[in-house]
Amino acid sequence: MKIVDLSLQNTILNSFMAELRDVNIQKDSMRFRRNIERIGEIMAYEISRELDYVARTVVTPLGEALQNVPADNVVLATILRAGLPLHGGFHNIFDKAENAFVSAYRKYTDETNFDVHVEYLASPRLDGKTLLLVDPMLATGCSAELSFRALCTKGVPGKVVLASVIASRQAVEYVEEHFPADTILYCAAIDPELNSHYYIVPGLGDAGDLCFGEKE
Repeated sequence: MKIVDLSLQNTILNSFMAELRDVNIQKDSMRFRRNIERIGEIMAYEISRELDYVARTVVTPLGEALQNVPADNVVLATILRAGLPLHGGFHNIFDKAENAFVSAYRKYTDETNFDVHVEYLASPRLDGKTLLLVDPMLATGCSAELSFRALCTKGVPGKVVLASVIASRQAVEYVEEHFPADTILYCAAIDPELNSHYYIVPGLGDAGDLCFGEKE
């Protein structure tokens, strides 16, 4: 598996990450959502390097130009609800992509134990296509895996790219074990650990709540 940690580069993405993590700035839910969207745009640009390209002749007002354009049929998938702003950022760049949505959530059996449930799936056929599965927080990797398995009921993708704003080291290891060996994982940051409630530390808190408000 190829793993790309974008935090190892000094780019403007790190400024957006700093605001996402800042306990005072993240109280502004509109700015929080926009920062996730901007990170999605940057990550989409970086991931575009993984696509296959084909030369195409473009007619200009003054002649013809040969331009390399993506050849992949991209399906952009996300996990509801926290994934929506990240999906929006990716969709701003991959504006011709097909789209898929999965509802996956944690159902706690007590304070520290939970099962992941998938209740909803809307997806086009995936056979031979490039699947981009984007989710802001890759904590344990379980939701991503179950969402991926649900998506694969719509066909076997030819290429799989997983993208997360923040992943835990544990989740990275889980993905390496449970996703296809040729999966590519992009992260804006990889944090060292999970707490007893399986939240990423230092992380940023609950991305879904910070985007859309607390839930019962």
